[in-house]
Amino acid sequence: MNDVVSDFAKIHAEFRPKVQRYLTQLVGEQDSEDLTQEVFVKISRTLHTFRGESALSTWIYRIATNTAVDKLRSASFRLARQNIVSSHPDLHNPETEDEEVGVDEKALSLEQQLFRKERYECYCTFIDNLPPNYRTIVALSELGELAADEIAEALGLSLDVVKIRLHRGRVRLLKELKSHCKPEDWL
Repeated sequence: MNDVVSDFAKIHAEFRPKVQRYLTQLVGEQDSEDLTQEVFVKISRTLHTFRGESALSTWIYRIATNTAVDKLRSASFRLARQNIVSSHPDLHNPETEDEEVGVDEKALSLEQQLFRKERYECYCTFIDNLPPNYRTIVALSELGELAADEIAEALGLSLDVVKIRLHRGRVRLLKELKSHCKPEDWL
């Protein structure tokens, strides 16, 4: 039991920021914190069942994806989202919260940290604007740092479908970045 608790602490420390960024792209900033908590409660309850047949990251992102899909399908979520958008017509993208500061970022100057934050926000805004079938795959690849085969397994799609959607999503993303962001923001 102690090993599972120790393992969970390590998993939580490593994956929480990544999962929260991923969920922010899927459901928005307002709901991502609660959903991240829900994902890690599920992980803590089922960690002992993980058999290692897939990568740990694949298993975690499958839980996160399923949790997000359940949330997106819920009537309460759709109604709340509709009310927010209708009461704020100029609101089309949730603002992205500051990235958690990593160990190597502590040494960066304030100017470098600000530049990274702006680049990240620009990038996330355009990932958020991708069609859902591309957004999930691009977010898992770019923000979750999963390989195509891990994404295929996490989403229950064929590797070919993931590769095609990833390619098309990246092409759209690059086109948007080039037309809306400063070149130094997307390089």
